Formats: sequence, C-alpha cells, structure tokens
Amino acid sequence: MVGIERTVLPLLGEEQFGLASTSAALSFIISFGFSKAIVNYFAGQIADKFGRKRVLLLGWVVGLFVPILTIFAHAWWVIVFANILLGINQGLTWSMTVNMKIDISKANQRGTAVGLNEFAGYSGVAIMAAVSGYVASSYSLRPEPFYLGIGIVIIGILLSLIVRDTGQHLKIQIRDNATKNESINNLSSKEVFNLTTWKDKNLSSISFSGLATNLKDGMAWGLFPLYFTTVGLSVSQTGTIVAVYPAAWGFFQLFTGVLSDKVGRKKLITYGMWTQAFALWFILFVNSFSLWILGAILLGLGTAMVYPTLQAAIGDVASPNWRASSMGVYRFWRDSGYAFGALIAGIIADLLGVTWAIEIVALLPFLAGVYSRMRLDETLKTVAK
Repeated sequence: MVGIERTVLPLLGEEQFGLASTSAALSFIISFGFSKAIVNYFAGQIADKFGRKRVLLLGWVVGLFVPILTIFAHAWWVIVFANILLGINQGLTWSMTVNMKIDISKANQRGTAVGLNEFAGYSGVAIMAAVSGYVASSYSLRPEPFYLGIGIVIIGILLSLIVRDTGQHLKIQIRDNATKNESINNLSSKEVFNLTTWKDKNLSSISFSGLATNLKDGMAWGLFPLYFTTVGLSVSQTGTIVAVYPAAWGFFQLFTGVLSDKVGRKKLITYGMWTQAFALWFILFVNSFSLWILGAILLGLGTAMVYPTLQAAIGDVASPNWRASSMGVYRFWRDSGYAFGALIAGIIADLLGVTWAIEIVALLPFLAGVYSRMRLDETLKTVAK
C-alpha cells in the first residue's frame, strides 16, 4: 500500500494538481505520518484489551478506502484524507504483525522475528514502488497504479481472517513474568508513555532513534522523486532508485534482525544511524545513476540495521503486560518522524532548495547515533540475566 505511493504521489501532486510548493506537495506524507503515529499509540492499548486479530482485521477494512479515494480524487485534500486513512491502516495492521510475532517468539529470537516481519513489509514497499513507477510510465499516474491497491487490500483482509490470535501465547508470557513487585508489571497508560518517551534511558533512546530514522524516511519519500527528476532522470529511473532503497532495507533485515540476537542491539543501532546519515550525504555528493543506486543500497542497509533492532530492544525492556502499549508509544514517536520529516524537508526545500533539505535532514540520524552511543545500554544483556 505504501509502496504504490512512494513513486507516484509526489509527481501526481505536481503534474495533476499543480502544486508548486514542495510543502504542499508533501502534505500527504504529513497527514499519513501523524495519523499513523496516533493510531500506533492507541493500537497497542486496544490490542492489549481486545486482542491482536480484531485490530489487524479492522486495519485492512479501513485500508479499502485508500486506493478508491485516490482514484476518484477531484482535489488534493481528498488525497490528503486518503492518506489519513492509509496511516490508520498501517498503524493498525503493521503494529499488530510486529506485536503478534513478538508474542510467539522466544526472548533471544525477537530480533529474528521482527527482522522477518520488516523484510516482508519493506520488500512489498520496494516491489510496489518499482511496479507503480513502471505502470505510471506505461499508462498514467492515475488510476492504473491504484488498481493494485484494491487487490492488495482484499488479500490483506483474507489473510487476517485466516491468521490465529496470539492471546494464549501472551497469557503464558505474562504468567511466567509474574513477580512480587506488581508495580513493575501493571502500569497505567500515562506511566508507560512517560517511561518510553523520557523516563527510562533505554526506551527513550530507542524512541529518539526511531523518530530520527523515519524523519529521514519521510524526507526521502517526498523529496527523492523530486530530486532525481530534477537532475534529469526519467520517471522509470527514479522509480528504480526509490524502489532499491526499501528493497535493500527489506532484504538486509533478514540478516540484521538475526545479528542483533547474537551480537546485541546497541552496536547495530548506533552504526546503523550513522550509516543512514553517510548514505544521504553520499547521494548528494555523487552524480551518476549507478552511484545513486549504491547510495540507495547504503541508505537501506543503515535503516535495516536499526529497524528490527529497535523493536526487539523494546521487547527486551518492556514487561509483557504493557509491551504492546510501550511498542505503541515507540511507534508513535517513530512514525511521527514521517510527518516531521516531510514538514521540515518541505519548508527547507521551499526556502533553500531540495539539496539543502536532504543535507540538513541527514544531521538527525547522525545525532541520534551519537545519542545512542552515549546513553543506550545493551538491552540483550537484560534478557540474558
């Protein structure tokens, strides 16, 4: 669902809706990011109360309206509204797949489980970014690429009906994790939010790294198509680069999630943040299609180093009783990065140009890497004890 939009919507805003301002063109990412972030926060709490499967199915039902609205949109605000629904769809469905995989995983296999989940998701992003670019260049920007979205939603609904809920696994973990100190296991929503946001140094470090990662991705989502078409690449070539980045992101997670279960979380998080920053600066420094492909691969690698690792680290630290809620808070801050990235990048691009926007945004993952290096503990040791 997200992959279909990564190549097409930024170009659609300029060509069919006449949006001259970069900030206006990126408004669909801002609406997506904030709605996904808010739904992420509540999805964890709802899942803890009503079960994962129901939330998963609800998310796919909401997703049905996204491609339909995009196909028939007569004004840009309809596209923005469709992306609010896309954020709700992603917040409910992807949150549940992560939580359900962690529910059925051993403590020392969380990185592997989340890595498989993220590999599946971002491989889908990559495939559809490439396919939608091809369809758009062969036919038009609308409606043909979005017919694919309707089919994807139907598949998502059918799979959600088939999958089993993981409630029984969760009950066993809660029973096994029971301690005499009930205050550790039973926390209010406010306490979980405060712990994950700023009180617990590990959880807060993880949240900041997630925010910086998706802030970078929100910028890349909105500005990469504009940047690469500006330097003279075709829509098809741009779609290839835009697809290679999440393809590398998805592929490398097959290995980085497993690696984090063996060497720990901190190294992968720290060096992954720095790799993302370096890759963005590298993309601006070079000037050929092959080197831009290499830069996209490096950017995907850096993102893959941190994405499953950060969520596995949440699983290391949080109690099973409030793990989904803590994951929801983390994903709230992480996916707020989409909106903040598009907002900041759009403003800087309008003032200074697209190149400056990419260069400045790259500072955030670099600083997050420094912060993790200084403040984050190795959370896998906590599991070992």
